[in-house]
Amino acid sequence: MNPMKRFARLGPPVLFALAFSFGTAAEAAVPIARASFHDDMRRLWEDHITWTRLYIVSAVGNLPDKTLTAQRLLRNQADIGNAVKPFYGEEAGDQLTSLLTDHILIAAALIDAAIAMDAMEVEEQTVLWYANADAIAEFLSAANPRYWPLDELKAEMREHLTLTLNETVAQIQGDYAASIAAYDQVHEQILHMADMLSAGIIRQFPPKFRM
Repeated sequence: MNPMKRFARLGPPVLFALAFSFGTAAEAAVPIARASFHDDMRRLWEDHITWTRLYIVSAVGNLPDKTLTAQRLLRNQADIGNAVKPFYGEEAGDQLTSLLTDHILIAAALIDAAIAMDAMEVEEQTVLWYANADAIAEFLSAANPRYWPLDELKAEMREHLTLTLNETVAQIQGDYAASIAAYDQVHEQILHMADMLSAGIIRQFPPKFRM
């Protein structure tokens, strides 16, 4: 499905339902150690950028593990969606997985276009990618507007994309030192975003966590 059509389905009724669907699932949860939850969220997003980097390297080098790497990267999107289900419900988790899957599929199309030096396709996929990033931010902020302000989430998502683009371009150009340096920036930024997400859930559902 065209990612833009999927965005169109995420109108106000869905976002409103997401913001108020967490009660039953969260109430049934066993209290979680805050430190463990914080670390688990970091691990999920570190997997996200690690497998993204491995995919970039495999795609640029046309390595035989490209398809398997893509499959592992896509699995991570389901892992992230599953991580929020105890708080926001099954449907919300599945919708987040869907948005994140689009994030990866668009990125793969963008990388392929960049390798092929197809400027028109690069521009089209870049527009789709940033629109998807905004949609993810809007979706999450609707669930937790107090602790995940929309403008902050949009900034985090867009920075993630920009840094990943820098990493990709450097790898394609064969500037491996710059590619590695860009990945270090991606890593630092994603930890900041992961901490924002875990802290927001902990603060939104304080009875569900323990020291």
